[in-house]
Amino acid sequence: MKVLIVDDSPIVRERLVDLLSELTGVELVGQAEDGMQGFEQVVKLKPDVAIVDVRMPRRTGLDLLRYVSKNPDAPRVIILTNYPTPENREKCFDLGADFFFDKSSEIEKVVDVLKDLQQGLRTLRH
Repeated sequence: MKVLIVDDSPIVRERLVDLLSELTGVELVGQAEDGMQGFEQVVKLKPDVAIVDVRMPRRTGLDLLRYVSKNPDAPRVIILTNYPTPENREKCFDLGADFFFDKSSEIEKVVDVLKDLQQGLRTLRH
């Protein structure tokens, strides 16, 4: 499973890299530090899963979701944000996010989702 990380925080990207390195069958194909790079890497790398922040410079995670939702072979999108408001959650799901987690308290859930996706168990939005 090819995974792309799109987050403007180097600390969060490092933490995700550490978490992903423990998973068998998961290949980190790229990292982007802003929404524009994320958009370019989704197009170029065609990941199976993109882990995306909501608020970033040079295009937001919402902009990336708008693009991805129009693409028939779009990656599954896990939103990981410091702004887990009900409004953001609803907007992300409306735009096609598959999962939505709070960075500060739920980052480890990304690992569980990836494991389940590998086994074909996660098909519904959470």
